[in-house]
Amino acid sequence: MKYRITHTTVYSYSQAVGLCQNEARLQPREFWRQHCESSRFEIKPTPMDIKERVDFFGNRVAYFAIQQAHKRLVVSVISDVSVMPKSHDASLQNPITWEEAREWLQNASLQDNPEEILEARQYLLDSPMISAEVELADYAQASFVPNRPLVEVVQDLMQRIHSDFTYDPAFTTIATPLSDVLAHRRGVCQDFAHLAIGCLRSFGLAARYISGYIETLPAPGKPRLVGADASHAWFAVYIPDSGWLEFDPTNNKLPLDQHITLAWGRDFADVTPLKGIAFGGGQHALSVSVDVLRLE
Repeated sequence: MKYRITHTTVYSYSQAVGLCQNEARLQPREFWRQHCESSRFEIKPTPMDIKERVDFFGNRVAYFAIQQAHKRLVVSVISDVSVMPKSHDASLQNPITWEEAREWLQNASLQDNPEEILEARQYLLDSPMISAEVELADYAQASFVPNRPLVEVVQDLMQRIHSDFTYDPAFTTIATPLSDVLAHRRGVCQDFAHLAIGCLRSFGLAARYISGYIETLPAPGKPRLVGADASHAWFAVYIPDSGWLEFDPTNNKLPLDQHITLAWGRDFADVTPLKGIAFGGGQHALSVSVDVLRLE
């Protein structure tokens, strides 16, 4: 599948901003099942300085600074991405149990495959927005049947989150703790991904957070609404001998060719789409528009 992604963020300020510096993780990743053919920024006002780098997790990061007074900042990124057809058959058939996977992550020798082992182990640890709390382990316990294949454990956990929690954009913010999400059984895709990751890490398994987009299709007979799509989040679990397998608890499905990956990290804090500092500005209003267009 080939897509054109247009992601537009608009900041409107009550007073002029004299200087702002920003980091954007809004350009799709390049990896084995995804090819970013082109990606360009359209920023108003025009930045005086813009640079690109790759962060610790391999994500593309653009830094830009605006040094002229402004009361409105518009950041648009237009990307053409090809998502390769992929099959989950090999990973889904991996019989390794969750206990065996935990044992491997704890005791695998670095002499065997140091790069792969070290990468997986960093996703075992607590991160800024996810701690392996007892309450998360208690919720996940029903999925962790002894000697159950790891894939079945994660599929069951995904399905339970999908059925137990209500998607409610009005309930949470970026700062809402997981304990509130768990107590009230409400949240959004970011919360559900964080919840699943915290559950898996509480049992000694490696899981990472993925930010990106998902293609949304109009109802039969209805026109496609431009700009109606949104950023999305899901997670991946590491399966020894198979690699990373992705799960989308919001939609209760395994991501295939309708999921476009922007970035991955330990949690949302590692992959924030756009963040920065502004000098001045007073109060501000934020609006975000995302359009995922399938190209013929």
